[in-house]
Amino acid sequence: MLGFRILKRRRQVDSSLAARFRGLPVANVSDSMSRMTAGGAALRPLHRGGAMAGPAITVKTRPGDNLMIHKALDIANPGDVVVVDAGGDLTNSLIGELMIAHAQTRGIAGIVLHGAVRDAAWIRENDLPIFAAGISHRGPYKDGPGEINVPISIEGMVIEPGDLVIGDDDGILCVPFDHADAIYEAARKKHEAEERKMLAIKEGKDDRSWIDATLARLECAIEA
Repeated sequence: MLGFRILKRRRQVDSSLAARFRGLPVANVSDSMSRMTAGGAALRPLHRGGAMAGPAITVKTRPGDNLMIHKALDIANPGDVVVVDAGGDLTNSLIGELMIAHAQTRGIAGIVLHGAVRDAAWIRENDLPIFAAGISHRGPYKDGPGEINVPISIEGMVIEPGDLVIGDDDGILCVPFDHADAIYEAARKKHEAEERKMLAIKEGKDDRSWIDATLARLECAIEA
């Protein structure tokens, strides 16, 4: 039934590619995607620290209900990232320490929730990547409906089942399956260029001439 169904994931990014992405800053990947994709500034990392990368198992759930999140945790493969579109509603928390502990035993690589969590202090003391939009002590219902492995959208960022989902202290990003290899190469080159630039800055050799050149090109009036 549309709106209450569990589908199979037909494809997913390779685990070795996900591991390579884990070594790149999300900001560099975002820049390599023309800075046009983001999951919204509200989705913040709540865990102790560490980067996240893995293929998405997607969940669309009714705000305030976590039945399908429970099911997704049970069927996710080790290394998967469970990505939940809960409509951004913060009235009820949808996951807490018990569900996250279960996710850890399953080898899940992270959870992204466009909704609220609880047991925030416990989450802060653990390394499993948890990204959420807020915190609420009020618990969830478990009645459905919802869908697993369907296309979802979080703040305009579309996530298809099996797409790569990455995250660090700057937030989360979805890398589309069909473009993941090309985006990785572009982001790797950008990261290497930034490392060279950082070295030049530390050595006092950074070329800043581009600033005056840009101001001249834009015909900025500069008082002598």
